[in-house]
Amino acid sequence: MKESENTIDFIEVQIKNFVEDMRPPVDIRDQLDFGYKYDKSSIELYEIRPHFVIKDKIIHSSFAKARFIKSRNIWRIYWMRASGKWDPYEPTLEVAHVKDFLEVVNEDKYGCFKG
Repeated sequence: MKESENTIDFIEVQIKNFVEDMRPPVDIRDQLDFGYKYDKSSIELYEIRPHFVIKDKIIHSSFAKARFIKSRNIWRIYWMRASGKWDPYEPTLEVAHVKDFLEVVNEDKYGCFKG
């Protein structure tokens, strides 16, 4: 296995552990849960809930995103506005490591990610 594949696996493990720690108790996960998408250059964290009208429809509402900027070897952080558009997260625009991105989301100093 290549070293870059090991790095990617380590990144996904960090994200998976972070999301697992955010998840609510098992008995309410059909009403609220959290998930993620990861594809080597992008991380997206989202909330999972049933649609408020169509109860058997599940909605994924993204709230945090990081994109890897390969030329600068950094992760750029974004938050989802109520308009449905991604905005750069002004207090901390860029971080060097995925763990730093996850710390910024967890701290949520300005209430942009978790409200």
